[in-house]
Amino acid sequence: MAEEIAIAISFNGTTQAVMMASPQDLGDFAYGFALSEGFIAKMSDVERIEIAEHPTGLEAQLWLNAQQAEVLSARRRYMSGPVGCGLCGIDSLNEALRVLPTLAQTTGHLTSFDVEQATDQLRKQQPLHDQTRAVHAAGILVAGKGIVMAREDVGRHNALDKLIGGLCRAGVDPAGGAFVITSRASVDMVQKTAMAGCPVLIAVSAPTALAVDVAEAAGVTLVAFARAQNFEIFSHPNRIEAGPTDVTR
Repeated sequence: MAEEIAIAISFNGTTQAVMMASPQDLGDFAYGFALSEGFIAKMSDVERIEIAEHPTGLEAQLWLNAQQAEVLSARRRYMSGPVGCGLCGIDSLNEALRVLPTLAQTTGHLTSFDVEQATDQLRKQQPLHDQTRAVHAAGILVAGKGIVMAREDVGRHNALDKLIGGLCRAGVDPAGGAFVITSRASVDMVQKTAMAGCPVLIAVSAPTALAVDVAEAAGVTLVAFARAQNFEIFSHPNRIEAGPTDVTR
């Protein structure tokens, strides 16, 4: 069975979030959460990270530099919720629809063939799912290379945060690829994608109406229902070019 434990994320000694998550890749999770939620802008904002064990769970402790600590004091976010909710505990309604960066518009980022293969390729990089059948995954797709990194977690938001953190720690720029997720495309998944600077989000399931609106405004190409060589593009289709399989359709 999949493990599900309480993971606290703290900044400079103050807990900002408590999530139910899988205990793997906690360093990636902490960095990814900090980046996607706007607590830090870059890795150098963190001076050190420590993982502490507690009787009831684990804590990822991030210690920020003085400048970022001042930024942190200007905002508060307390979260304690189930894995199915990515916005639980936000203490200001404005945070739910926060201002996002607007991504530069490019063309030909991926071919339709790349997109058609995306979820099948991600499925091959889910060892924890193979064992438990109870976790989500997020991966980054690079044109011509396939899925080059993937992370798993019982929570879909956590899996994406782990991926973002893993990419950051490996020095890989998400702007050169597309996020692929094994879930629906909700607004918070689009927000995390935009905050990470990734121009494309590919989901195996459906998007929400708000997710489409936010993706359109943030300049994110949102692709959903991506399975069995089929997909639908809901925003900014200019990044998806006709691929080899289009010729035979």
